[in-house]
Amino acid sequence: MLGPQGGHLNPIGPNLRELWERLTAPPDTLMLELGAGGELLVAKLRAALALALLVLPLINIVTGEYTPTEGVAGVFGVILTVFASQILLALARHQRRYRWLPWLTTGYDVSMTTLVLILLAISSPPTGLNSMVVWAFYLFAIAMTALRNDGRLTFYAGLMAMLQYALLAVAVFALASTPEHLASPDYGTVRVSNVSQRLMLIAVMTAITMVVVYRMQRLVELSGTDGLTGLPNRTLLTHRLPSLLEELRNHGGSLSVSLIDLDYFRRINDELGNYAGDCAIRHAVDVLRANLQKDDWLIRLGGEEFVLLLPHPTGRAWEQLETLRRNLAAHPFVFEPGDTPIRLTFSAGIASWPQDGNDLSQLLRRADLRLRQAKLEGRNRVVVRET
Repeated sequence: MLGPQGGHLNPIGPNLRELWERLTAPPDTLMLELGAGGELLVAKLRAALALALLVLPLINIVTGEYTPTEGVAGVFGVILTVFASQILLALARHQRRYRWLPWLTTGYDVSMTTLVLILLAISSPPTGLNSMVVWAFYLFAIAMTALRNDGRLTFYAGLMAMLQYALLAVAVFALASTPEHLASPDYGTVRVSNVSQRLMLIAVMTAITMVVVYRMQRLVELSGTDGLTGLPNRTLLTHRLPSLLEELRNHGGSLSVSLIDLDYFRRINDELGNYAGDCAIRHAVDVLRANLQKDDWLIRLGGEEFVLLLPHPTGRAWEQLETLRRNLAAHPFVFEPGDTPIRLTFSAGIASWPQDGNDLSQLLRRADLRLRQAKLEGRNRVVVRET
């Protein structure tokens, strides 16, 4: 492959860079909503695991494998884990979804594992580095980030686990005055090779989990995205709008829901064919997108029907829809060079929260009534109230 100056380009670098950007990209709105539910599930799992850990000291006592070193560190770690897990569970159950909570809990899961290993290492360095039961919780912490649907959290957990475990190993090797301090009849001898292997396992687990998260994001993206235009579809609307309305109830704000229908669009399909109709749909979407603001949200319901969510009251929403309508009419669609330009227009009906409805079905029903009125009055207009 030749570059712009005639040199050969290496496709591996750009491909790896693109893969990395995708794996660490912020999740979209729907993934964040699903991740909020995943955070609650992780909190429940964490609380259940913490309670299950209470059984381990009893098992050690019954089997005669109880040791003072593991006993003190284990009991302290279990008590602290149970207490903290209940606090985090209460936060996850709160109606308001704290955006920082997944980062806090992920850091907690990793750091709690490191804390228990430190407590073990204080009395017995080999136990602190070679206790596979405790060390395995690094892998659990990384795996649970998949439920948050955010590859950045997975990378954060993996990097933190590697750094903390590596620093613990460096400290143990530095403080060991004799080789005998690095050996234990129960946990074997601490070696650099063993530590390196565990760090590699953490890195592999992180990479696998990030790929799993990416695959889940792609599946959700495909299920919530219109294939023709790349716009969100009805699936994404039904998942996102209820939580958006809940945020408005809790924190205030404005929201207008507009139903948009391209006027006489079937004539294009009938006269020029379905492919021309698809091109016209994409043309209309490009014109509308070019005039949307940051917080506006355009959704394709199907065919020539769209929903536009605007964070504005009725009056301002009407002004913006009028601007969009005029811009679309001013940019006619040309199927092929030399063809006669086709003027596209739309009709729209607007419903606003909360005066026109408190949920998605009520708002769409009222917007649909006003859309029908716009069509009855001659199309190419925006209606905000019935007459």
